[in-house]
Order: sequence, then C-alpha cells, then structure tokens
Amino acid sequence: MSQKVKFINKTQSAFFATARQRVENSFKEKGISKNANRAMWFKTVFFVTVFFALYSLILTGWFGTWGMLAMALALGAFAAFIGFNICHDAIHGSFSSNAKVNKGLSYLFHLVGANPYLWNISHNIVHHTYTNIPGHDEDIEVAPGLIRLDESEKVNRLQRYQHLYAFWLYGLASLSWVLRKDYLKFFKKQIGQHAANHPKIEYFNLFFYKILHYIIFIVVPMLVLDLTWWQAGLGFLVLHMTEGMVMGLVFQLAHVVEGTSFPVPNEQGNVEEAWAAHQMRTTANFAPTNAFASFFLGGLNRQIEHHLFPKVCHIHYPAIAVIVRQTAHEFDLPYLESPTFVSAIQSHYRMLRKLGKEAYQAQAKSRVLVS
Repeated sequence: MSQKVKFINKTQSAFFATARQRVENSFKEKGISKNANRAMWFKTVFFVTVFFALYSLILTGWFGTWGMLAMALALGAFAAFIGFNICHDAIHGSFSSNAKVNKGLSYLFHLVGANPYLWNISHNIVHHTYTNIPGHDEDIEVAPGLIRLDESEKVNRLQRYQHLYAFWLYGLASLSWVLRKDYLKFFKKQIGQHAANHPKIEYFNLFFYKILHYIIFIVVPMLVLDLTWWQAGLGFLVLHMTEGMVMGLVFQLAHVVEGTSFPVPNEQGNVEEAWAAHQMRTTANFAPTNAFASFFLGGLNRQIEHHLFPKVCHIHYPAIAVIVRQTAHEFDLPYLESPTFVSAIQSHYRMLRKLGKEAYQAQAKSRVLVS
C-alpha cells in the first residue's frame, strides 16, 4: 500500500481562497452559470454529429482503402475530441448542474473505448489530488521502464533514446485503455490511495460496454464491408493510435514540460505545500490564445484553470484565466505557460531528453568518477 500523502503548508491557503472568491464573484456579477452555455452545447452537437457521420461514411465503403484509412484516422481524432470536450466535463460534474445530464453524457466515454467509472477514480480523484507525485499519480506512469518522466525514477540504457520514441508510444494510450488498462485497474485492490470497492453494476458495465465497443468498431465493419479480420484490425488500430496520440500529447504538454515539478513527499508522507500551490507548480498551460486548440481540446490547453476549478465548465476558462494569473502573481506563485503548441512540444522534447539521455550520461559519469 502506498504511503498516504498530505499537503501541510497552511500558510499558502490564502491563494486558493482568494482565487476561488474572485472567480465566484465574477460569475455572480455576470449573472451566468458555471456550467455549459449555448456555445458548449453547440460543441457537443458538433463533435457527436461529426463522429457518427465519419463512422457512417466508413460503413458505406465508397472511398477506397486510403480514403477509409483517412476517415479512421479522423474518427480517432474526434473520439479524443468527444472525450476532451464532453465526457471530461461530464465526469467532473461541470457540464451541467443536473447530475443525470452529466451521467448520461459521461456514457459517451464507453463509445470511445474508456470506462467513465474508472476514469473518475484514476483521474478526478487520484490525478487531481496527487498531480505529478511519483508513485501516486498513475497518469505519469505512461510506460514504466520505457519512458522516464520524473527524476526520482532510475534511468536505464533504453531511456537514453526516449526523446526519439516516446511520441510514438503515446499513440498506444487508447489501445491500452480499451484492451488492457481498464481491466487491470478494475481488479487492483487499490488505485493510487483509493481503495477499490466497486459496485456490482460496474462489473457489468465494464464488460458489457467493452464488448459493445469491439462489436461496433470491429465486428460491424467486418460484416457490413466484408472485410478480413486483419483489415478490420488495421482500421481499429489506426483509430486508436490516432486517439491515443492526441490524448497522450495533451496530457504530457500539461504536466511534463520545463518548469513543472515532480515533488517527492518526505518520510512522513508530507508535501510542504498547500494543495493549490502544488497544482501551480505541477501544471502548465499551452497555446492559451489559440482558438483552434481551445475549441478542439476542450479547454485542456488551460490545465491550470482546470486543475483549480474542475467543477467549472471549460467554456469559461478563458475568462477565469485572467483572475487566476493575476492572483498567482500576487501570491508569488508560478503561472507556467507555453505560448504555442509547437513551443510546448519542444519543451516536452527537451524534458524527455533531460530525463533520458542527459540523466543517463550524468549517471555514467558519476560511476566513472566513483570507480
């Protein structure tokens, strides 16, 4: 069982109290809800419509091999966009003030191959509480032994090249979810510090919706298009590799870039910071003014605002970002931000190199000096 972590710096609590009060006042002054507005509902209809349109077009068989693969690629991207824009907010309870609406929309997560119940535990509860803490935040355990994302992890020979192969491995994220990860997590005794005691209905949901996903995206295309198993498998692979690449990149650019920290608790399991201050040091925004990123990535290019206010619908993040940035500066806390998508990727690449090749070289040099 992992050591229990506590955030103990109470002197920093004024930052979040101030930011939260200012955000609350902003919504009251404008007379608007913290949940979805018309623009958010438009996005929801748009992403779901395009997703099903692409799926339907694939089943027509009108477009030839390369056209079908291109649409499978686009379908994978829109699966990720549905996850970012709709399911993510719904599972956090920020899409609507009506719990039934959130519950219903969260079921779209099954459509893209993931389990909303497990996501709530591993992401909402574990990741949002213990962000970037090695051994506690399972979201930074991308491919143990292959990708090194924090300095506390021992470096190996293979990781010298992680800056060259890591981006390709991110593409396996969605396949891992749909074929492996959800099953393993469900039957673990503990997810992070959260004890696994699942309701019986969730056992049914796990297997029923996984099988339904396989039927929709493998069996149905084989029957309708008269595909061989390997052709259907290739389409399934392209779909999930694209979905995984989009999802993996968005997460890494928000938590594994230059400036973000990976704090290790002391022997008592304490982190010498308040929780909100910890979020400011472990989370970063990227391309915050890019309208394309904001629309398609569900506001996750503004991860700072999301981590502090996960109960606020992402459509409002640009407005509250001004408040959060100003308050962070007042309390002398970092507000980490890459101005563009490309600069964020470059920063992540340098982090991979630093934690892989450069760390291995430093380790080898140390051994030579000791000997």
